[in-house]
This record gives sequence, structure tokens and C-alpha cells, in this order.
Amino acid sequence: MIIIRNARIFDGSGAAPFRGEVCIEGNRIAAVRGAAEQREPPAGAEVIDADHATLMPGLVEAHAHLTWPSSVEKFVPVMHQPPEELALTAARNARILLDHGFTSAYSGGALSPRLEVLLKEHIDSGGMPGPRLVPSSIEREPPSDADALAVGAQTEHGRGPAAVSAFVRECARLGAKAVKFLISGESALKPGASQQLLYTEEELRAAGEQARQSSVWLTGHAHAAQAVKLGVRCGFRVLYHCTYADAEAVELLAANAEHLFVAPTVGIAQATLEAQAPPNFDMSHMKADAEVVLEHQRRLVPQLRRRGVRVLPGGDYGFPFNPHGRNARDLELFVRYLGYTPAEALAAATRLGGELMGLGGELGQIRPGYLADLLLVRGDPTQDITLLQSTRNLLAIMKDGRFHKAPARH
Repeated sequence: MIIIRNARIFDGSGAAPFRGEVCIEGNRIAAVRGAAEQREPPAGAEVIDADHATLMPGLVEAHAHLTWPSSVEKFVPVMHQPPEELALTAARNARILLDHGFTSAYSGGALSPRLEVLLKEHIDSGGMPGPRLVPSSIEREPPSDADALAVGAQTEHGRGPAAVSAFVRECARLGAKAVKFLISGESALKPGASQQLLYTEEELRAAGEQARQSSVWLTGHAHAAQAVKLGVRCGFRVLYHCTYADAEAVELLAANAEHLFVAPTVGIAQATLEAQAPPNFDMSHMKADAEVVLEHQRRLVPQLRRRGVRVLPGGDYGFPFNPHGRNARDLELFVRYLGYTPAEALAAATRLGGELMGLGGELGQIRPGYLADLLLVRGDPTQDITLLQSTRNLLAIMKDGRFHKAPARH
């Protein structure tokens, strides 16, 4: 048994922190006690004095791209790497994510059909450090010219419902749990593309039906209002961006709130605005698009929250100007732009993140019976959300009842 006492406990529910102790047995939380309930530890228990630091659930990255190469440890100016280098890069990025307090990650698409599946197997076996992972396929888009998004598309894909169904079946056969479709384009890479649909309704309905049969989850890149509507109607579980959702799209999202999640990915927009363009590369259209995206999200997200839609942080990290390791900044942006309090942003990244991972009721909160994925944080992130952006403030990181980073005095 491990007992962490004298802690300021943020339990992930969004409620105010309270003083107390948490007992861990195996990989689960055995007990949570307020300060007045603390008791003498049983013989043989390991006791850690938190010294009034904040104990909170581990964070969940809702839009992970572990195969996208750039990180705070290594700048990579390109998006594609040879297979051997890509595998090592993904392993490094998984460790970096865990180092920064993200004990779980839901993949938003990979650059290899099986790499994330194998990465998950190695992490789960204890062979390498990394977060709990929902692995993804490559990002699917239909045949297109060289100006299309094509960040993760490395395989030729046919058109029509049969081809789409075959893709979903193959991803499931390879072991992917999430299957990513680019329902709309991306204006940051091709002006105007965010309003363009890349699939027909018949194709996406075929994807939804096959996903149900194959027991996988569908993830959609969807900026255009019609893309959002198609994603909801065709059974997509996670919709990224939703930038131009109109009143009808908001109504659909709200009516299906118990079945889906939205991640607006404000992190990539902010990073684009701050990026210094390399020589001979014009980012002006990307920056203009990012300003529009942020303005739309500032209006959209409060509407979704009022209607009960589960909105999650996760900002497309892994680009050269938005590297892995900066992920916790999304929480600050939720507070700065989207009307969240720090506690509400934390609850979105913990309690709602646990639900996203398919582990609602056992992940993302500090409650008896829940998985022991925990962070011990210097200071109070419910007052200063930026504390989570520095690994120096992460005094301890526990995943599945084991310390990835033990307290200094442990």
C-alpha cells in the first residue's frame, strides 16, 4: 500500500480541492480521506508526505499524434521519416507525453497503419514508458491531388462505400481502436479547404456501419458545418475542430451529447499565430486562418458546453511549431479563450478524458476503485493552470499504481 497524505486533493470532478490523503493498493485507489479522517498507516505501508502539494488525476491528451515527429526535445523540420526513425520517434514522444503529466492519450491519427498498435503493446507490457493509449489508423482521405491535406495518408484509398468499409475492416484487423477520417479539408494547408467535403454521406454511413460491426471508434476531422452534421449522423465518436458548426450542427451535437466528444484543437491555432516562419516559407494564409478559427471557437464552445456537449482539450501537437511536450498549454487556452475556469479545464482533461478513453467510472477522478493515475503538483493548478506546463512542477507522476516519476524524498 502507498499512502499520499497531507495533500491538496483535486479529485477531477471540478469541485474545489480539499485537504486529505489517498491510499493506493495495486493499481487502484483504495481510499480517499479528508484531513479529519486521516489515520495511522498500517504496518508496511509506504507513506509519502505531499507537503500540501496538489494531488490530481493524470491528464488525458484527446488529440494525440505520437508519430508526428517534433517535440520539445527534438525539432524535426519535416513530417515524414523513414520507418525505423519513425518508430523510435513515436516511442520517444510517448515517453515525453508521460513526462509532462499525460497518463492517457487518445490518438487522432498516425503516420503508419500498425505502429501505434505495436507501441501500445510495448507500453502495456512494461517494455517502454508511455501513456495509456487508444491507437489509431492512418488518417483516411479519398484520392486527391497534391494540394490535399495528406499529412497522414500514406496508402491509396478508393472511393465508394465498399472501399470505405474495407478500410475500416482492415484497420480493425490490424488492431487500431480509433479510425480517423478527414471529413473536410484543412484551410491552414489549402485555402478554402475547410469548407470542402471529402466524403459522401453514403460513404460515411458505410464507415459507421462497419465501425459498429468491427467494434472500433470513428474519429473525424471536421471543420465545415456539413462535415460536422455528417459526422454526427454517421456515428462518429470524436469530432475534431467543428469550427464552422451552425445552429443545426450545434443542435445535432447536443442531441447526441451522450454518444460523442468534441475537441476544438485551439492549441494548433495559437501555435500558428506565434510561429516564426522559416526562410522562403509564407505562413500568412495559415495565420489568417488561425485567427478565424479562434474567433469561431470562442463563440462555439460556450454554446456546446451550455448544451451538455463534452468538450476536450487536445491541440494537434507534433508539428515543428507545435511540439509534443507543450500539450498542457491547451488547458491555459481553454481558460484564456473559451470561458473555462482552471478547475473546469482540469475536469475536462481528467474526468471527461477518462470517459473519452472508454474508462468512465474508473479513470480520470480520485475516487475509491479508480485506476491510480495521479500527479503530484507543486502549487495549486486550480488557481494557476499554467503550473502544469513545467515538468519542474510535476513532483510525482503515477500511472497504474506505479511511479513513472517518484517524489524526490520517496
